[in-house]
Amino acid sequence: MSAEEATFGALLRELRLAKSLTIEALAEASGVSVRGIGDLERGRRAAPQRRTVAALADGLRLDDTERERLLAAARAGRTPGYSPVGVRSFPRGVEDFVGRADELTLLDTLAGPRAPDPAGDHDPEAASGTGETCPVVVAIHGAPGAGKTTFALRAARRLAGRFPDGQFLVDLRGTDDSPPAPSELMVQVLKALGVPNRDLAKAGAQAHPAVYRQILADRRCLLVLDNAHDEAQVRPLLPSSGGTLVLVTSRRMLTGLDGVHRLPLGRLEPAESAAFLASLVGAERATAEPDALEEVARLCAHLPLALRVAGNWLATRTGWSVRRLADRLAHEERRLEALSAGDVRVTSAFDLSYRRLTPTAARLYRRLALVPGPDVGAACAARLTGQDLYDAEDTLEELVEAGLLGSTGDRYRLHDLLALYCRGRLTAEERDEDVDAARRAMFRWLLETAVVAGRWYEPDHGSPPSSWQGAVDLSSADKAREWLQAEAANWLAALRFAAADGDHATVVEVADSLHWFSDQWIFWGHWPEVFGTAARSAETLGDPLLLATHLNYQAWAVLMCEGRPGDSLTHSARALDAARRAGDLVQQAWAHQYAGWAHRVLGESGPAGKHVTEAIALFEAAGDLYGMFQALLGHAMELRDAVHEHEAAITVFQQVLTLLDEAGDRVQPHIGAFTRVNALAGIGGAHGRLGRWDEAAEYLRASVELCRKDGNVAAESRYLIPLGDVLLEGGRSVEARDVFRRCIALGPDADPRRVAQARSRLAGPEPN
Repeated sequence: MSAEEATFGALLRELRLAKSLTIEALAEASGVSVRGIGDLERGRRAAPQRRTVAALADGLRLDDTERERLLAAARAGRTPGYSPVGVRSFPRGVEDFVGRADELTLLDTLAGPRAPDPAGDHDPEAASGTGETCPVVVAIHGAPGAGKTTFALRAARRLAGRFPDGQFLVDLRGTDDSPPAPSELMVQVLKALGVPNRDLAKAGAQAHPAVYRQILADRRCLLVLDNAHDEAQVRPLLPSSGGTLVLVTSRRMLTGLDGVHRLPLGRLEPAESAAFLASLVGAERATAEPDALEEVARLCAHLPLALRVAGNWLATRTGWSVRRLADRLAHEERRLEALSAGDVRVTSAFDLSYRRLTPTAARLYRRLALVPGPDVGAACAARLTGQDLYDAEDTLEELVEAGLLGSTGDRYRLHDLLALYCRGRLTAEERDEDVDAARRAMFRWLLETAVVAGRWYEPDHGSPPSSWQGAVDLSSADKAREWLQAEAANWLAALRFAAADGDHATVVEVADSLHWFSDQWIFWGHWPEVFGTAARSAETLGDPLLLATHLNYQAWAVLMCEGRPGDSLTHSARALDAARRAGDLVQQAWAHQYAGWAHRVLGESGPAGKHVTEAIALFEAAGDLYGMFQALLGHAMELRDAVHEHEAAITVFQQVLTLLDEAGDRVQPHIGAFTRVNALAGIGGAHGRLGRWDEAAEYLRASVELCRKDGNVAAESRYLIPLGDVLLEGGRSVEARDVFRRCIALGPDADPRRVAQARSRLAGPEPN
């Protein structure tokens, strides 16, 4: 047998015997193990690493010619004559791939450096720069239709050159009713790697895992395990050593796999979605109707499968405008039905995952369609099925693991199209009365919890009563605020439902419990609706005191939140009339307070002064300390805005601070903090009008820091602007610009008018 024809094992044996060495002697001389040499000679290891060949050559004391013969045989062993399933024979569907740049870059990094030419001396261990390489396993997971397989194929195509020993695709058929066992899949890979059937039969099924691991340990391959069923199916197919990159795609997160890199695939970015659709329908049609194209992308929820179906539909119906498809998809009840092209249906992809759920998980999944907001907490979701909190969390996590539900922190979110799918399953599988009972149970719990949470901020309430058995942690005012804000869209929908259902007493109770909390979240955007709904419910109940109370809340909301003083005056006038009919001094005082405020905003100092004076007198007569604080603040603001009354304003603001200090613990903490914030800011503003820039900045900064400490973003944004202005007037331009940037950075809970002012200030020239 010639050197060119000799296998590495046969040549090694020939050279060893020519040197009159036993395997043991060669092992001692080379440092390669006895077992390793034996496996090489018997052909159990076909492709030794370069350093192993060098060690054997040294142990055999080969001359240059013999050494080259051995190296050539090793190279031939690493590049056998079989034709593995390579990237070029992978299924089609990656040519129009768009987006996922960050994810592809991550895989580029994980794949490691580019490998040498396969015809040369390829040594994965040497290429890695370490003494031993480890396989890299990446678990690619995402919702049905997220494009996991397409992404893996695109990545394989990009990375093919780094894996000269073969690129393989194995369909694990994870969504089949009976997916193939790991042993069956392992044989497929071994055959693709060129292991003859006779050798597989000779080794026996029990030895296949060892053969599988050994062969992959000697090669640098790219292995795509597509559509995995679960961890048990995947785990035996993962190599334990060598330079192989394994890409595992699955609808499941495969949480049980250890030592893997996790790569979640979500929806595409809007620009990527539009580009993907354009690649399918053609640039001319995309350019002609860009708005309609963006709308189609949005209605497809930027889900790659839905986008592909929509694009293929348009591509095969050249007589359709993009607008026509957008209008068709706009009908929610028909959208999923419309997202089908030929034998490809979006709902089919969803069905495959849904049918694998346990009955408990499927039931909760359907009922999540009843959640009105964009996301939900576990305690709220539990009310849909009657589960306790921990069982509900386990069920929700099962849905997350299955790729059917997204999660951020402790919030769970349905993808838009999956929400429509759940709605369809709910209608098809559950009785109307059961659905209604589930919805009512959720809404009832939301409103009951909102009352308890809101009362943290109400005088004479605070922490939940000992009788309350809640499933959420409301042990502090901050936790109550977190819950109210997180579940806002859901409890607001519950409030609307209660009003439409005629449960007016509940509507009034909920709104009343949130009265003082609204000062902590002023620019949420829905307080006029909340208090307007409550005012209508109070009117329906026929109680003039309730009507006066909630009309006053509505007067505050439209004035403070929406800047509509004229409408506020209408509500406060009605409130005053109802309060007089009820004979209630406190609500009469609040009506005057809000009327005075509205007149002041309108620049009508005369009526403003009269209403504030009335409010102070009525609050004093009623002994209402909280109302007195606000009326005195209103009076001080009136003085501050008047000519030559700035010192008098400072005196009244100081009076409020003194009253706060004297009241001590009798004042609800958040109301006290909010009052102190306004008083400090008022003093700062008055000093500013007097040209005392340093004093003004000191008081305004104290007010702003108290806002931050109390977590009141709305008030902080309102007082950062005057702070920045007095800093500018005082020649402290750099500090002022920092203050304006801080205002902009506060986020969506800030006063949008103040944020706009901050942007305007920053648009001015930079300080010298």
